[in-house]
Amino acid sequence: MAAALIVVDVQQGFDDVAYWGPRNNADCESNIGVLIGHWRREGWPIVYVRHDSNDDTSPLHPSSPGNAFKELLSGTPDLLVTKSVNSSFHGSPNLDEWLKASVIDSIVVCGITTNHCCETTARVGGNLGYDVTFVLDATHTFDREGPFGEEVTADELSRITGVNLHDEFAQVVLTRDLVGGNAGFSGVVI
Repeated sequence: MAAALIVVDVQQGFDDVAYWGPRNNADCESNIGVLIGHWRREGWPIVYVRHDSNDDTSPLHPSSPGNAFKELLSGTPDLLVTKSVNSSFHGSPNLDEWLKASVIDSIVVCGITTNHCCETTARVGGNLGYDVTFVLDATHTFDREGPFGEEVTADELSRITGVNLHDEFAQVVLTRDLVGGNAGFSGVVI
């Protein structure tokens, strides 16, 4: 069965620079669009995930215009999952149940943010036994302050996420590894 593309939290609220701060990977949305287009052309399953924050002040709160998906998420997905925590597997409807009912045992993760909801989705997916592919250049994150006041850049956080996930929870790849340049990826795990 074809791998499901899990598109995590590609929402307008992440464009609020005053709230989130500096981000990395200006090509993230373009790469996500390439992946969605490829999956649609192949007829492979696509899952959109939306974060409905419980925090009234968050740009991702359901009452905020930022809760809406960015325009690149056009069309109807095979499944829409809403969640209020980091893992796409802890939302509604239940992603794990849907994947199993659809006889899908591999997922490809992209979206926002690299080191939060995307990484957590990949980790939980790996722990549940899915074959996980993590498309690092189809994610982005933001600079963060560490527990002792040190600033950690978004680029460093992305690099660390890739290192943490690769060969442990997922295979970390780039968009070009999945579309166009790699004849070996068919979206089907044999």
